[in-house]
Amino acid sequence: MRPLYLLLKLSLTYSLRLFYRQRIVINPHKERYGATIYVSNHPNSFMDPLLIGHTNKPVVHFMTRSDVFKWWLKPILWASHMLPIYRQHDGEDTKSKNSDAFQEVNKHLRKRNNILIFGEGFTDDVPIRSLKPVKKGAIRMGFQALEQLNWESKIYISALGVNYSDRNTIGSDFVLMNSDKICLNDYKEAYLASKAKVVNEITKRVEREMQGCIIYVKDKHWFSLHENIMKITRKGFNNESYDPELSLESRFRYGQKLAAWVNEHSVEDEKLNNLKKELDGYFALLKRMKIEDQYIYEAAKNKKLNTVQDLAWLLMFWPLALFGAINGFLPFIAAKKITEKLMRRKVFWGSVKMMLGKLLGTLFVLPIAFILMAYLVPPSWPGYIYYLLVFAYFLIVPEFWRLSYEYGRIFRRWRTKRVIAKADLSRFIQKRQELELLIKNTVPEM
Repeated sequence: MRPLYLLLKLSLTYSLRLFYRQRIVINPHKERYGATIYVSNHPNSFMDPLLIGHTNKPVVHFMTRSDVFKWWLKPILWASHMLPIYRQHDGEDTKSKNSDAFQEVNKHLRKRNNILIFGEGFTDDVPIRSLKPVKKGAIRMGFQALEQLNWESKIYISALGVNYSDRNTIGSDFVLMNSDKICLNDYKEAYLASKAKVVNEITKRVEREMQGCIIYVKDKHWFSLHENIMKITRKGFNNESYDPELSLESRFRYGQKLAAWVNEHSVEDEKLNNLKKELDGYFALLKRMKIEDQYIYEAAKNKKLNTVQDLAWLLMFWPLALFGAINGFLPFIAAKKITEKLMRRKVFWGSVKMMLGKLLGTLFVLPIAFILMAYLVPPSWPGYIYYLLVFAYFLIVPEFWRLSYEYGRIFRRWRTKRVIAKADLSRFIQKRQELELLIKNTVPEM
């Protein structure tokens, strides 16, 4: 493991804990090294490799698009375990360059290192709970390595499923799921008899395994139906509308089961299309009225919207939130503005904001910590106390910044509730209850 990879793996523990509400790994692989090619879906651009490298125990070398390998970045990318892979529009000599890249992969597999490749090839601008066709490159790569090794060492393939409740929102949830490993050596005779056939078969198998590691809605016609059912039932993997009493894994599993049930139905299914139409209409109306479903749910459950609890929280924590804002507001705003100006595609925003905020926050907070402790620490105290307090201040500030971010979210929620509470919500409540009954009569218990 190279030093920068180790540093990122350790330091991201803190950053990702602040960015995500919950993170879990399902079916974790216990070996750090195992000559395994991990083939993953790719819903969130730069954030996917960061989370996989940090959250999953196996140490991986990332196959990364070649156009990011600028001369001045190459040492950093090398130290971060990144390997270039060339696509068709990268140049006429793509085949030759990828041949060299695969030779590098073979060296790593020979040393029992793991490889990570994103089988979909690119990330959608609009987030979807689905999967594009998996490319054959990872399987070819594995068999080429076995041929070079004369089939004397074992090489494995494993699918990975990366899942976000909301890929760009601070405070969202993350689920990583590993499939069981497939030993490519088991296919030696079949591969030698018909290489193309075996590559196709295992690619399809990996694709099926990956579908089982994500919330997979097969047809885009049902995307909104699936998401809206999760919102109304509050059992699923939606970021805003969910039951906090349910575990993250149970919510994820519900989303999977619901998707599997939806996938069984034709897009011509009249009963399901009627449900879809009713749900789409309800949420379209809420959007026009600038009301969120969670407020309708609360009003229906408690007969009113409770603003007292939020106000009490705001009054209790404002000094700590102010301290966090003083230390973190400027780096946060700077990271936000720079990212949104330079990155046109929103899919890059979450990861870039997090890493840029981490860098700018360090540059902003460390001088404050040194200056502040110079005034607070008596000259008679040992020097190491001074540096320990600087380090402690540096570590604790992000916690208060996260609190200040949460403070802003709760303040907006409190202000919105005060406005909505004055309105007559009876027709929204009635419509929501009708949808609950319609879902109960249409969707089986899961």
